[in-house]
Amino acid sequence: MSKDKPYRVVVIGLGSMGMGAARSCIAAGLETCGIDVRQEALDELKEAGAVSVGRNGLAFASSLDAVLLLPVNADQCRQALFGPDGIAPHLRPGTPVMVSATVAADDARDLEARLKEQNLPMLDAPVSGGSVRAAKGEITVMAAGAPETFDKLGPLLDAISAKVFRIGTEIGQGSTVKIIHQLLAGVHIAVAAEAMALASRAGIPLQTLYNVVTNAAGNSWMFENRMQHVLDGDYTPHSSVDIFVKDLGLVVETGNALKFPIPIAAIAHSLFVNASNAGYGKRDDSAVIRNYSGIKLPGDPA
Repeated sequence: MSKDKPYRVVVIGLGSMGMGAARSCIAAGLETCGIDVRQEALDELKEAGAVSVGRNGLAFASSLDAVLLLPVNADQCRQALFGPDGIAPHLRPGTPVMVSATVAADDARDLEARLKEQNLPMLDAPVSGGSVRAAKGEITVMAAGAPETFDKLGPLLDAISAKVFRIGTEIGQGSTVKIIHQLLAGVHIAVAAEAMALASRAGIPLQTLYNVVTNAAGNSWMFENRMQHVLDGDYTPHSSVDIFVKDLGLVVETGNALKFPIPIAAIAHSLFVNASNAGYGKRDDSAVIRNYSGIKLPGDPA
């Protein structure tokens, strides 16, 4: 890339994290493009200052310096890269692709092998931090890949992240760290919901319990963040129940593949599956508290 040429990036998948990351790229002065299947997301990003948006990137792929993938799962990554309107065949050789969806390590390795066939380097780079930090350019990146790929993606990483952890050079290592992280995140949400549900059953005001826990040793970032949603009676999905059905499913699959017991993660996974089965799959992941019957929660009918 010429020093005189603006750095141009596309963000594929404009959900809560992708939209925040794209807006952070714009704020950092990068020429930003967006791809999504939802017209309302494309319109929002265009209004925010994107130079180009579309349901595919065929119109601008050859001008890109980097690709950031933030769809929901590995299948959507494959479709975005290699499907009928996939962007990969239209990128200039050497264009780095940063895969930041939460996927299994085997999926990350498969994506890297297919990109390598087209001379496209990949960074296995899942992210964490939620939509608020994404919008501030302060997400955490846990990445694996070649040092030169990190270098090529430097302007993008600087725009979207507060911390970049270089896990190693082997593709799959970043995804494995993210899956282990999601074990903690999912279990924390599930146990936080259980604690609030128990307080409700015991007649303890939920605001009182929240105030105590957030000022005591039992607190966690997930308790403080997600249980505020419960107190507000607001289950607008920033990260949905079904996201944790998927992510904790990956945790369980990883444990099985390694023949390693993870009973607490398996129980948490079953709680999210139950909540999804009860109709809360598209709601905020804090709606896992709806597993518990016989309790009164904020926002419930009188």
